[in-house]
Amino acid sequence: MFELRKSQDRGYADHGWLKSFHSFSFAGYHDPKFMGWGNLRVINDDQIAPGMGFGKHSHRNMEIVTYVLTGELAHEDSMGNIKGIPPGDIQRMSAGTGVAHSEFNHAKDQTTHLLQIWIEPNVLEIEPGYEQKTIPPSNKKGKLCLIASPEGKDGAVKIHADAKMYAGIFDGSQTETFNLDPKRKAYLHLIHGSLTVNGQKLLGGDALLIENESSLEITNGINAEVLFFDLSR
Repeated sequence: MFELRKSQDRGYADHGWLKSFHSFSFAGYHDPKFMGWGNLRVINDDQIAPGMGFGKHSHRNMEIVTYVLTGELAHEDSMGNIKGIPPGDIQRMSAGTGVAHSEFNHAKDQTTHLLQIWIEPNVLEIEPGYEQKTIPPSNKKGKLCLIASPEGKDGAVKIHADAKMYAGIFDGSQTETFNLDPKRKAYLHLIHGSLTVNGQKLLGGDALLIENESSLEITNGINAEVLFFDLSR
């Protein structure tokens, strides 16, 4: 099954300083049909205005992954991390027993555009942790590049969840064929551009909810950047 979720069908919130699309129920957006998919709980497509951001707030027992597209995100947390997250980096924060952090766009003239992703962990009440790695664009061109996994190998960050996360950049004649385990769920989110997945055309912001399938074929990319998730049921 490949179920298409169109970009315009997502939840949306405009707070002035923050414009956010919600792939799944979050904060003031609630849709009982979209509470998550497998152990993927949140994909928020956020645009933060210059000089603005999220003040100090807390999380517990969640794997939180941040993927910055444009601008830079300033991160500070109760573990003592003070980091800048530029485009091309992936950041993982394991909330575990509890962590507080803030996220700001300190630029005066540039919006920070990012995706924040929450994945339910497979182990609870662990010591909070932080990891950040740079994924060169060349690693993602024409293929799905592993960027987060339980093992944290081959340049990926380590997540404490039964899930893997991939990123890819597709343009022109590039084709990727990817094997799926039909016993698991999968989710594909097109960040921008357009591409075709198993014959289905997607535009920026569109997504596919996938289950009971054994293969994925990505073709006809035009300035396309995509995230793909291999998930537990």
